[in-house]
Amino acid sequence: MSADVTARGSDDVTTSETAAEGQDRTAAIGPDRTVAVVGTGTMGQGIAQVALVAGHPVRLYDSAPGRAAEAVAALTARLDRLVEKGRLDAAAREAAVGRLHATEDPAELADASLVIEAIVEDLSVKQRLFADLEKIVGDDTVLATNTSSLSVTAIAGGLRLPGRFVGLHFFNPAPLLPLVEVVSGFATDQDVATRAYATVKGWGKTPVRCADTPGFIVNRVARPFYAEAFRVYEEGAADPATIDAALRECGGFRMGPFELTDLIGQDVNEAVTRSVWDSFFQDPKFTPSLAQRRLVESGRLGRKSGHGWFSYAEGAERPEPHTAAPAEAPKRIVVEGDLGPAEPLVALFEEAGITVRRKKGDGRIVLPGGGLLMLADGESSFEFFPEEIVYFDLALDYARASRMVLSTGRRTAPETLTEAVGLFQALGKQVSVIGDVPGMIVARTVAMLADLAGDAVDRGVATAEDVDTAMRLGVNYPAGPLEWAEKLGPRRVCDLLRALHERYPTGRYGPSQAVARRCAEADEEDSR
Repeated sequence: MSADVTARGSDDVTTSETAAEGQDRTAAIGPDRTVAVVGTGTMGQGIAQVALVAGHPVRLYDSAPGRAAEAVAALTARLDRLVEKGRLDAAAREAAVGRLHATEDPAELADASLVIEAIVEDLSVKQRLFADLEKIVGDDTVLATNTSSLSVTAIAGGLRLPGRFVGLHFFNPAPLLPLVEVVSGFATDQDVATRAYATVKGWGKTPVRCADTPGFIVNRVARPFYAEAFRVYEEGAADPATIDAALRECGGFRMGPFELTDLIGQDVNEAVTRSVWDSFFQDPKFTPSLAQRRLVESGRLGRKSGHGWFSYAEGAERPEPHTAAPAEAPKRIVVEGDLGPAEPLVALFEEAGITVRRKKGDGRIVLPGGGLLMLADGESSFEFFPEEIVYFDLALDYARASRMVLSTGRRTAPETLTEAVGLFQALGKQVSVIGDVPGMIVARTVAMLADLAGDAVDRGVATAEDVDTAMRLGVNYPAGPLEWAEKLGPRRVCDLLRALHERYPTGRYGPSQAVARRCAEADEEDSR
């Protein structure tokens, strides 16, 4: 589960790495060679713009009459806006427009060195397209699909030369987002994948290599970000606005899963989840959300329909996250043992003028009234008797987090909860209180992301570095899941998953072999 995703200086680059980069540059398709884009929707236009700005002659084709010409006009307008914003000079704009051509005759794609398809996500339609293209282009032409959910291997299955077929999964909007997943199908030649990788890297993108697996890297590893939030909601532990706030303001994620799926489209997000679940033979780790299914069935698809998890009607007010009323902070606390990832809180408490006494123990905070404050570990507060437990959630950075999330059960005295709320409010943080749910919100989400990321590496889908890079750049995660897991410690991640598995014995939370192995390795290292 380890991953080195930090930038390295030139002195740290090995000879083999330098040679590999040189080979990639040599393998790239030169800017004098034509790139064809089939499909002129938003994604097709975005890919065409990227290739065009990189210096290639670009040919646009769409089977719908007039669509390619409309796309050329739209791209020209985009280039004009880049000039107005000072991001492109007028001469470069004129040269780019001169290299851009529309066609309604697929025969005019014959001289393309690279053809990228960005049409409807329908396997049979894509297969027919590439079967036709193979009769037109040369045998050395690289054929690529931008599919986000279909099998690259299956699309290329009927081709005469499947080795020259590769997946190039751009993220929308393609001109702005840096990540491109370079997907090797079962029959893809290694040199073709290398050539495709080098080409998009030369376009200024950050490519990552991955095998042809359901969801590739991002759509496979990202499922728990949505699924765990929906699960917490389905259990009645918190409302969508509060869950979103927890993951944003405590977890450090750019957007919460409810607002993000409203932006993506509930039908689109649910379809990807269901596709990955079906492709993995309904593995419980990828089980879709019943609540989201009902949302789709009701036509509440998000922003595009005017209502999803939230209403987007004119004048509609966005629900606010649950925020606890002001409470008096305790003057002193006892910290028993090391708090692990939450250890930075001790210094923050002291800076806030709270007296902290340290004692040996298992890693918990004792409040003045005798109640215990503990970092989410996958258990529930009702399991402790007669002790009163208040759990607090994992944070990416406790100093920078603007919100803390607490979880407590019905047995916990109001005075105990008030002390816990006041303690975190003394640090200048807003506090949300949710129901007694194992693993809370951020902790269970991060543990599951680490589990799926580690499993992907273990199965040879991608390297650890590429997985973390993909998740940071593709979906703007604040840290790579594997990087975050290493900071938490393999034992903590594994113990949290095992605790969740005990409470939800469906197989969903059972630690992958990758997580279990890394945990055993860490234990072995500690025993030396």
